[in-house]
Amino acid sequence: MLIPIVVFIVVVGLTLLITNYANLRERKIKDRLQKYAQLQKEVLPREVELQQSFWERLIRPILQKVAVIFVKLTPIGFKDSLRKKLVLAGHPFDLEAKEVLAIQGSMMVILPIVVFLIVVQFAWQQAILLAIVSAVASYLMPQFLLSKKITERQQEIQQTLPDVLDLLTVSVEAGLGFDSALVKVVDKIKGPISEEFERLLQEIRMGKPRRDAMRDLGNRTNVEDLANFITAIVQADKLGVSIGKVLRVQSNQIRLKRKQRAEEAAMKAPIKMLLPLVFFIFPTIFIILLGPAVIKVINSFTNLN
Repeated sequence: MLIPIVVFIVVVGLTLLITNYANLRERKIKDRLQKYAQLQKEVLPREVELQQSFWERLIRPILQKVAVIFVKLTPIGFKDSLRKKLVLAGHPFDLEAKEVLAIQGSMMVILPIVVFLIVVQFAWQQAILLAIVSAVASYLMPQFLLSKKITERQQEIQQTLPDVLDLLTVSVEAGLGFDSALVKVVDKIKGPISEEFERLLQEIRMGKPRRDAMRDLGNRTNVEDLANFITAIVQADKLGVSIGKVLRVQSNQIRLKRKQRAEEAAMKAPIKMLLPLVFFIFPTIFIILLGPAVIKVINSFTNLN
């Protein structure tokens, strides 16, 4: 009786967690807008707490309490690496490093136990093996998803950058300052690069030197084209070169690089198609073409006998 209850609790908990992950960003925006709309109203602390999402009220406090245990057990190097990955991924779901450690550690503890309790009824050796496999999968899965998020974000920034530079170039050549042109980009273009430029503007407004803020932007994204663009802008600012000309040159170069990457991907396509052709398409063609002949040969030898 205990095993079905445990399985039911785990399934319900995972379902609620996934559902709240999917709706977290939308809920966060709605909650922020509601807070701004109610700034001049007197709201009781209990009402403010009830207006928060399920994630903020229940899941996040639990994760923070559980994280205390796993943070102490985790090496410092792994925590620093995880923080860098979260920065590169843009802090998905607004997660911190300790919360990711709590999710990862909880999965490594709960999932093997559940798998063992389910499978041990049939074979205890397979139960131990599957429990070990599930523990390893629980460790690798968050890392894999985080790496995938980093790659997707970097690719999106890389694909959007030429359009962003075109808009920057047109805005600067029309007479706007570089910061005003960045504001125009933030208003017109959506996506990770717009979010990063918005953070860049906030840091500059708070008094951070533009050079340092732009270098931090390059470190947060780790995209080669964006890093080259930032280096060119910093050097132009240092040497007093016209930023409009630098933007025009950088825009042309990055568009050329995007064209070359597309051509490179097109050249790789035939090689990538070779494997499915050899293992899936060619055998089918051979069966269709040679199958009737083989059947006739077999029937001929059978009739002779």
